[in-house]
Amino acid sequence: MTLLDAEVGKTYVIKEINTDDDDMNSFLFRLGCYSGEPITVVSKKKKSCVVVIKDGRYSLDQLLSEAVII
Repeated sequence: MTLLDAEVGKTYVIKEINTDDDDMNSFLFRLGCYSGEPITVVSKKKKSCVVVIKDGRYSLDQLLSEAVII
């Protein structure tokens, strides 16, 4: 399940980051988005979502949201 399939207000644990792009991997890692880390979906739109990772609030576009497997 990806972040775009998640319920708003629920906290999930990241299972993996599914991308072949090294830049995207390192960007998500710098945000604190890696396997085993809790992530909370605050709001969702059709092609993006707002998440909380380590007390930081981030807006992820469709490409980033689909790369995070929960």
